[in-house]
Amino acid sequence: MHQNTEFSLLHPIGSDAEYRTLPDHVMHDLGLDAFFQEISNDARERRFITNVISQITDDPEVAVYRQQIFGDILRTPELRKTMMQLFDKIQFMRDFSTMHKTSDEELGLWHLFHRLDELNDYIKTVEAMRDCLSDERISSEGLVSLRDYITDLYEDALFAEMKKDIAVLKMKASDVQSVTLGINVNERFEAVSMGLVSVNKKPFKKSGIVSNFADAVASNDRLHDTADWDGDMHYHPINSEKKRGIMDYMKNEAGLLAVQSSFAADARAKSTIVNAMADGAAASSTFYLDNVVNKMLGSLVKKLRDTLSKYANTAIVNVSGLVPEFVYYIRCAELISGLMEKGCVFSEAKPLTEGGTSMEAEGFYNLKLAMNMENVSEIVPNDLYFHRKHTVYILTGANRGGKTTITQAVGQLFILAQGGLFVPAENFRYVPCDCIYTHFPADEDKTMDLGRLGEECIRFKEIFSQSTGKSLLLLNETFSTTSFEEGYYIARDSVKALLTKAVRTIYNTHMHKLGEDAEELTSESSGAGAASLIMQTEDGKRSFKVALAQPEGSSYAKDIAEKYGVTYDMLVGGEGGF
Repeated sequence: MHQNTEFSLLHPIGSDAEYRTLPDHVMHDLGLDAFFQEISNDARERRFITNVISQITDDPEVAVYRQQIFGDILRTPELRKTMMQLFDKIQFMRDFSTMHKTSDEELGLWHLFHRLDELNDYIKTVEAMRDCLSDERISSEGLVSLRDYITDLYEDALFAEMKKDIAVLKMKASDVQSVTLGINVNERFEAVSMGLVSVNKKPFKKSGIVSNFADAVASNDRLHDTADWDGDMHYHPINSEKKRGIMDYMKNEAGLLAVQSSFAADARAKSTIVNAMADGAAASSTFYLDNVVNKMLGSLVKKLRDTLSKYANTAIVNVSGLVPEFVYYIRCAELISGLMEKGCVFSEAKPLTEGGTSMEAEGFYNLKLAMNMENVSEIVPNDLYFHRKHTVYILTGANRGGKTTITQAVGQLFILAQGGLFVPAENFRYVPCDCIYTHFPADEDKTMDLGRLGEECIRFKEIFSQSTGKSLLLLNETFSTTSFEEGYYIARDSVKALLTKAVRTIYNTHMHKLGEDAEELTSESSGAGAASLIMQTEDGKRSFKVALAQPEGSSYAKDIAEKYGVTYDMLVGGEGGF
C-alpha cells in the first residue's frame, strides 16, 4: 500500500500500513451488530464507523495512534460536545464548496452576501476549534497535530487575508437600498451594455426621471467625459401611483422586464426606464433587480465565487474532511462512556511485539452481553492466554454454558483494540492480527446446492488458505452437521493443519473427543500446541467460567436430554410415564 502523506486522525502521517476488509458476516458472527446500531442514529455515521472498524491492519502504530486520540476524547466530554457543535457550523462550507458555477448565477449577488456572513461564522468556528483543542488534558499525537494544523491555518497569511476580505466584503442584504447602473449606448442611442457603478446604503431622491434625462442630454456641457457618477442624476420609484404619462404607457406595453430601444418617437424615453411587472410592482422589483444584476455582474459574481473557493479549497475542505474521523471517536466514546457509567470495565489495550505470548486477556467479557444486561454486575469475566503451547483452544462444555459468548468476546477484543477503542476487559495485551476469520453455521438457504457439510468444508478451506500465523480464527460448531464419526475425522485433520500455521484459534464444539485429543495433536505438531478448554460447571450449574481441563464428557447429552424430557427419570417417573 502507498504511504499516507495527508493528515488523518485514523493513521499517522507516513504510515504504510496494509489493511484488510472484514466481511459483514464477521461483524454479525461476533455480535457487533448491536454495537453499530447503538452507536448513532445517523445512518451515514454508522456506515463510516462500521467501515473504519472493519478495515483492519496489524500495524501496532496505527492502533496506538488511534487509541491515544480515543483516550483524549473519552476523558474530555466537554470537548466532545463543543466539537460536535462546531462541526454542525462548518457543514455548510462543504456544501458551498461543491456548488456549480450556474448555482452562483442563479442564486444571485444577494445570496453571496448571505454566504459571506456564513463564511465569517466559519472564521469564528476555526478560532473556537483552536481554543477547544488547547485543553491541557490533550496529549495524543493526533489531536496535538490537529491543534498545530489549525493554529498554523489560523496564523497563515491566507487566513488573515480572508478575515480582512470578509470585513470589507461582508454586507447584509438589508443594507442595500439602491444600486447605480451605468449604461453604454451606440450612435442611435440604443443601450448596448450595462455595468454596476455602486451599491448604496441610501435610496435615491424622488424627482422627474424624464425631465432629468432631458436636462442631461439637452446641452453638450451636461454630457460627461467619464462614466463616473457625480450624484446629480435622480431616481424615480417604479411603483409610484402618482406619476403618469410615460409610466402608464410602459405598463400598457405589458410591463417590460428589460431596457427597451426602438426608432419610435418615445424611444429615447423608453430606453432609460426599467419597469416591473404590472401587478405587484414593489415585490416584482426585487425579482427584476436580482435577474438584471446577475446578467450584468457576471464578472463580479465570478470573482466572489473564485475568492470563496480559494479559501474553501485551502482550509475548509481540509478541516471538514476530518469531521467524519472525529465523529468516529466521539460516537464510540459516548457509547463506551455510557457503559462505564453503567458499571462496565474498559481498559486501554497494549500491543505486544511478536514473541512467545500473543494474547493476555484478563477480566474480559462479551460487549453485546453487557449492552443487553440491566445489571452488569452479574457478568462473569474470564481470563485467557494465547501462546506457543496454547495456540488452538478446543472449547467444549454444557449447552447454553457460554461457549459462543466467550468465542465472540475474544474476537471483539481484537476488533475494538485495533480500531483504537478501549476494550471490555481489565487488561488486554495482544499481538495485532492481520485478519479475523469466523466459521459459524451458515443460513439454510446458503447450503442448498452443496449441503451443509459441503458448504462448511469449502468455507473452511478458503479461510485456511488465507490465514497466517498472525490471524485469528473463531470456529463455532464447525463440521457438526454430519455424523459424529465423519465430523470428528474432518475436525481432527483441520486442527492439525491449523497447528502447522500456528493460527490463533478457538474451536467451539460439542465433539468432546476432539478436546481429549488435544495433547496428542500437540505432540504431532512441530511447535504450536492445542489445549482443551471447558466451560466449567459447579454442582451441576453453569458457572460461565473457562478453565484448562479435559472435557466433561456427557454433560452436553445430559443437558439436551433434560431439555427435551428424555432422561430415564423424566420418561418413566413423570406424568407421561408408564
